[in-house]
Amino acid sequence: MAVSEPSELQDDVRATDGRVPGRRGIATRRRLLDCTAELLSKTSYRDIKVIDIAREAGTSPATFYQYFPDVEQAVLVLAEELATDAAYLGDIVRGDWRGDRGAQTARRIVESFLEYYERHRAVFRVVDLATEEGDLRFKQLRTRALGGVTDALCDVVRDFQHDGRLDRDVDPTATAFIMVAMLAHCAAHRYGFEFWGVRTATQVDTLSRILYWNVTGRKIKKPS
Repeated sequence: MAVSEPSELQDDVRATDGRVPGRRGIATRRRLLDCTAELLSKTSYRDIKVIDIAREAGTSPATFYQYFPDVEQAVLVLAEELATDAAYLGDIVRGDWRGDRGAQTARRIVESFLEYYERHRAVFRVVDLATEEGDLRFKQLRTRALGGVTDALCDVVRDFQHDGRLDRDVDPTATAFIMVAMLAHCAAHRYGFEFWGVRTATQVDTLSRILYWNVTGRKIKKPS
């Protein structure tokens, strides 16, 4: 699965020798990254070699080394993109929670998070593994990726408390961390749930109800 990249300016990209590549060079670098992501979706991270990426991209190892010193650096760039791409999730969390619109907002958060994770599934798998192994570079990128939506959820819960719509004994920070951990875990195991008969639509419904209840202190109203 290729990972699409946010639009980048030439000045944002450097070759390994410090040069700013032109359009053709940027396109080549992008192809190498997409091929790295494709290989990550079907091959263990540690088994991928530069020659594998170059072959997938239809170029040479020498060309790869023009843009990345090794495979790990290419994966780190993909992880950086994963973190940057998450920024919009916080805006969705800060959407309209008034009345029945809150249930729609909760559902949109769940659907958007699952779509976001799916775009970066192969890279997320590496980031999660490296984080568990204590690699601070990947850990920091994972924190960045999930930090925006976590902070936004914390703010929304605090707003509900401030307005008297949510009990004071609710911990906004704990709620936000646990809800995001729930979303990330369920996104990672989505297809495992499918295997056991829990369809994605059912997952979305269940996650939306749990998220809405924890943020607002209310249950989603059933259609009459």
